[in-house]
Amino acid sequence: MERRTKTHQGALVLLLAGGMLLTGCGGSGNESAADKSSGSGGPRGVQPAPAAPSAAPEQQEDGAQSKEDGDTREVAPPDYLSTFALDVDTASYGYARRLLGDGKMPASETVRPEEFVNSFRQGYERPKGNGFSVNVDGAAVGAGAADWSLVRVGLATGAATDAGERPPAALTFVVDISGSMAEPGRLDLAKKSLGILTDELRDDDSVSLVTFSGEAETRLAMTRLGGNRTKIRDAVDELEPADSTNVAAGVERGYDEAVKGHRKGANNRVVLLSDALANTGETDADAILERIGDARKEFGITLFGVGVGSDYGDALMERLTNKGDGNTTYVGDETQARKVFVDQLPAHVELRARDAKAQVSFDRKTVKQFKLIGYENRKVADEDFRDDSVDGGEVGPGHTVTALYAVRLRDGASGHVATATVRWLDPKTQKAYEETGSVGTGAIDDRLWGGDNPRLQVTAVAAYFADVLRGGDLPGTPTLAELATRAGKLADSTEDSSVAKLATAIEQAEGMRSGDEEKPAGDGEGELG
Repeated sequence: MERRTKTHQGALVLLLAGGMLLTGCGGSGNESAADKSSGSGGPRGVQPAPAAPSAAPEQQEDGAQSKEDGDTREVAPPDYLSTFALDVDTASYGYARRLLGDGKMPASETVRPEEFVNSFRQGYERPKGNGFSVNVDGAAVGAGAADWSLVRVGLATGAATDAGERPPAALTFVVDISGSMAEPGRLDLAKKSLGILTDELRDDDSVSLVTFSGEAETRLAMTRLGGNRTKIRDAVDELEPADSTNVAAGVERGYDEAVKGHRKGANNRVVLLSDALANTGETDADAILERIGDARKEFGITLFGVGVGSDYGDALMERLTNKGDGNTTYVGDETQARKVFVDQLPAHVELRARDAKAQVSFDRKTVKQFKLIGYENRKVADEDFRDDSVDGGEVGPGHTVTALYAVRLRDGASGHVATATVRWLDPKTQKAYEETGSVGTGAIDDRLWGGDNPRLQVTAVAAYFADVLRGGDLPGTPTLAELATRAGKLADSTEDSSVAKLATAIEQAEGMRSGDEEKPAGDGEGELG
């Protein structure tokens, strides 16, 4: 997606906000509008929420001027807004689990906390219509961080319609058959996934098949499933690994086929299955997507990325799907493949929202400091929140998006803490809508651990785990051993197998960390000032 982040002349950007999403429970009120006055502010990040300005600029929090060594450059005062594009990706967590299972620690740059958090059920209330519900809640961190709380902003779309009620799908599969895909758990898993999906799609759905290695080839033009399932399975069964990886050629040919087979009124999507280890042709995501920009804009074709392989080009796949108005996930085994291709893709090929953005406004009277945990590559300039020409995120039915904030309250703070607003375009009418929710201090007073909100605790465990893996230092972060214990107890209380797998992943990371005391602590991302 082509995001524009505006810079302000002469302004020193203080600390950038990461990113997170809306959720809610405590004291939320909802409001819909297509047009509202725009809020503005500087970049987001670890940001003090400004108190009333003092007479002397240099005495304000973080200062309004820098006079050191004769430097009189003006510094933009910190704002109290956090703005980001919605993100439903989960690939970072899936890939981290795969690496940890193989006895390897994930590189810090591949760890995106929002994708860890969004991998788990949240239990948010669903909206009655086609828009979003906005829920905001939280809890006090404790554990040596008495003035810090976690605030969870959660967004949810309505559940997917029955398979027979959704519009038909026109899916173009672009499959990587390069030499690196010969490794077990790559092309074999991709072929098995396509076979599973062939059984799940409806007769009035259509698929086409493109493969790529050094060059791209169309194996199957857009074909209806009805009466052609054997033909489609045969085309999939014939796939064999070849040589180099020309992702650009595959994506370009895939979009060409998607345009040729475009079906009006259907959900048209390109599905890229690859380890994304591009080594031939164009390897820059922006340049690759630029070639097919017209197909994205004119025909509304979105890109869904499915990553495979123990060596995986995470950065390229993430960038491609961000710019391709889509999302990405990762499959490491047949169980995950079934979840993606049976439980998710057939029901979620349609969109509920285009260019969705969230903006959280913190109350400077009660909030001293805040940080959005994750979403660093999804940030949007505050003044672009209601500029609908600025790309946001695409969200399908039955999705939840969660943003978790570390929030430091002022001494004795009481009252309103934050208001969260989500804005999106209806995919059919392109009309803009908004919903809001808010939270006060009374809704975040309870202690996080041992409280009566297990789903919030799961969210916290996932976020803290991600932050530890990338070398951050969030307030009140438990040790990996403590996180593993908490995850295990939460798995028992929620009877959720996905939480049990989280506990296992944390235990694996703790085992490697404890056996490697000399391991560097990380690059400092995620630290609070």
